Amino acid sequence: MADLAFVVLMFFLLTSSMDTHQGLLRRLPPPLVDDQEPIDINQRNLFVVRINSLNQLLVQGEPLDVRNLREKAKLFIMNPYNDPHMPVVTEMYVAPFGYLNLTLDHVISLQTDVDTQYQAYMEVQNELIAAYNELRDEFARTHLGGRSFAELPVDLQRIIMREVIPQNISEAEPRRLGGGR
Repeated sequence: MADLAFVVLMFFLLTSSMDTHQGLLRRLPPPLVDDQEPIDINQRNLFVVRINSLNQLLVQGEPLDVRNLREKAKLFIMNPYNDPHMPVVTEMYVAPFGYLNLTLDHVISLQTDVDTQYQAYMEVQNELIAAYNELRDEFARTHLGGRSFAELPVDLQRIIMREVIPQNISEAEPRRLGGGR
């Protein structure tokens, strides 16, 4: 009887498929060394995105519709007009593109309330990731003869993702943010 149970168990294990869940692709910061102090971030380099317990989106303390988040994030990430209230623009040499004006120190801080619904969180996440993807695609089309980011060789994609438009999203641990502003 035990042999029969083992054979049936093996049959189901070998013939059934397991659903695998995919997570969010994130590069984690290196751990702090014991004597290392937290890094101070220049406030102009910080783009604060909050989702409160009522699933309302607050960007830089102001209410915003999630449909407008992507454009606002793109403007912040690139700071094309060198606005003094947005990230510091630095001229850097990036091979093979030459000298570029970049905002490498920008940080998007995503904060949620413990009662924020997962759907609201995912909508905001998707808009922020889409902002980075669109900026990378626009950069590729402008600097590489009209080719999209997806059409580029992997080595050029890595250069754009790491040196030109790095994804700097910081996610704080959920806490009580309140329902209002």
